[in-house]
Amino acid sequence: MTDWAAPTADGPVHATVELPGSKSITNRALILAALADGPSHLTGTLRSRDTDLMLDGLAALGTGVAADPGDPTDVTVTPGPLHAADIDCGLAGTVMRFLPAVAALADGHVRFDGDEQARARPLGTVLTALRQLGVNIDGDGLPFTVHGTGAVVGGPVTIDASASSQFVSGLLLSAARFDEGATITHAGAPVPSMPHIEMTVDMLATAGVAVTTGTDPSGAVTSWTVEPAPIRAVDWEIEPDLSNAAAFLAAAAVTGGSVTVPRWPAETTQPGAEIVSILQDLGCETERSDDGLLTVTGPRRLTAIDVDLRDVGELTPTVAALCAVADGTSNLWGIAHLRGHETDRLAALTAEINRLGGACEQTEDGLRITGRAPADLRPGAGTGDAVWRTYADHRMATAGAALGLVVDGVVVENVETTSKTLPDFPALWTAMLAGSSAARSSTNAGTGA
Repeated sequence: MTDWAAPTADGPVHATVELPGSKSITNRALILAALADGPSHLTGTLRSRDTDLMLDGLAALGTGVAADPGDPTDVTVTPGPLHAADIDCGLAGTVMRFLPAVAALADGHVRFDGDEQARARPLGTVLTALRQLGVNIDGDGLPFTVHGTGAVVGGPVTIDASASSQFVSGLLLSAARFDEGATITHAGAPVPSMPHIEMTVDMLATAGVAVTTGTDPSGAVTSWTVEPAPIRAVDWEIEPDLSNAAAFLAAAAVTGGSVTVPRWPAETTQPGAEIVSILQDLGCETERSDDGLLTVTGPRRLTAIDVDLRDVGELTPTVAALCAVADGTSNLWGIAHLRGHETDRLAALTAEINRLGGACEQTEDGLRITGRAPADLRPGAGTGDAVWRTYADHRMATAGAALGLVVDGVVVENVETTSKTLPDFPALWTAMLAGSSAARSSTNAGTGA
């Protein structure tokens, strides 16, 4: 693990940043390709720890996976007979929650495990649901074993998906291959990150699988029905990851500069696209050109916001970092479920912002942050400990980097954790600053093991 001295900007950052593909789209496309009726071709595939774990897991199950030697983002997936395997989930929620339903279609015992931190992540909901659908599983969390018989009966199942939308998506992606399909009904508090379920439904439709939804009396979607049907092979073009773009756009917001991201889609199912409206609320100007260039320009000082982040929880670390230097008190709410992400993100953000001398406190379902001028923040001001801890959470690392642009001396612990979704983040970050000639320091602190 490397402690990385985050570069500080001498002035406004002005840069254009090309970003790799979406993790959410990549891992859904890979599942659908593995269960399809023929080979599928993916271009722009994200190659990161999370997506490589998915590729490795599918290959272990018997799926043919071939990456172009000259371009590893160009991947061909060929379905094959699924069989016994050992699956390493790492810390990837999409792997531990999407692959069990695929493993249930395998003929043999499929063992799942992952990083130590992954064993604390909520997982019982999807395993209990699969049991109700006729699957034999040992364990209620990592490690667990799916005893596949080559088929799943399917049918109706009721779950509480209030901890993660991935529980619904993980069942939907494989349901067309179940003998009776599946009807998934949610019973509980509102499902967070609903746009991710909408992404899953949209991608299923592209692959020829129709999903019928039902609503509760308030109009909220609470059930999804998939009839048994073939999954059509599709050649997928993966969009840039808009959630990952948030950290780079934050560089413009926090320094009063401008950052442009090419290939920003005019229409998308990625929840990360909401960063544009959030940045506007913070006081930024945004512009999207006809050829797909999104440009964000930051103000002299960001202004506090009051925002429901329930559907876009993955943006919380970046948004919280910006609120820490905004003028006024911000309220971020609808995000109690972040306590069960890679780490307890609410506790982690509170600890690290306060470690800088900021003012952040947890509420029942979010954070209240009173902004400080960057000059009033310094590493270790709150505790004497100058390191920005990441808790093995990639978005904590990128949030620390964003604050490091305007707070001198920020050292980000275990920056390698960013490889989960952003391969070689430090190089991308420093290249952005080098292009703007605004970097004061981009050296590696050299500590860690």
